[in-house]
Amino acid sequence: MKRVLHIAHITDVHMRPEYDAPNRFRKCMEEIKKHKVDFFLNGGDTIFAADYGNITRERVNEQWAIWKKLRTELNAYEVHSCLGNHDMWWAAPDKQDTMYGKDHVVKQLSIPNRYYSFDKQGWHFVILDSNNKNAGALDDDQRKWLEEGLAKLQAGTPVICFSHYPILAVCTILEGGNHTDSKYISELFYKHKDKKITCLSGHIHLQDEAEYNGVQYFCNGALSVFWWEEGDKESAGKSYYKQTPPGYAIIDLFEDGSVTNQYIAHGF
Repeated sequence: MKRVLHIAHITDVHMRPEYDAPNRFRKCMEEIKKHKVDFFLNGGDTIFAADYGNITRERVNEQWAIWKKLRTELNAYEVHSCLGNHDMWWAAPDKQDTMYGKDHVVKQLSIPNRYYSFDKQGWHFVILDSNNKNAGALDDDQRKWLEEGLAKLQAGTPVICFSHYPILAVCTILEGGNHTDSKYISELFYKHKDKKITCLSGHIHLQDEAEYNGVQYFCNGALSVFWWEEGDKESAGKSYYKQTPPGYAIIDLFEDGSVTNQYIAHGF
């Protein structure tokens, strides 16, 4: 079984100036670089929060400025990102404001669109925008795009479907936060059971894995886990969210369409 890609999955970075988060992020990246990964998948909620009603323009710009500085320190790597629910500034004065909503986030992340796809080493990557009506759902245009994209793939094509919200997860039974249209997506995947589909997500800050109808679902914990803070009475350790420590995943993709997902606690 030949490994063809070696990837770092980071999600829920929630970058902020407080709690020495930028320097702690740098330490995480130095650790990840030792794994000699091919590229990064960044699963959304890249900044701490822009989506609350009291967030100012200055606060949004401050968070993105820190991220962009940190991103330059990863210039040796491709970083393929998706949108998280906390990344968009909905409190802009009006919808014509250049910082309003998703278009601004797409620019800050230097991605081609709010949803997109690409191919590497025989694998097809589908990057979804989960942030639509009934939070954790695809809009109609994206559904059509996904249906057409999967239909074009040859039988046996291995696929990574990458989203912020989990499409299916175990931890969402406890926490909520599952894709609200998981029935539609899982039925679509079943129509394409001749492909080898694996799903990656974050959002919940908890780590789990599941399998349904031959599709693997990996929900990985957050790089920030307790938002870079100490934790609370339910935290099993410093900065844990419940029983999940701060961490990242190293993912190996193989020629035969199989996947291994190793979640690694970073401790910074």
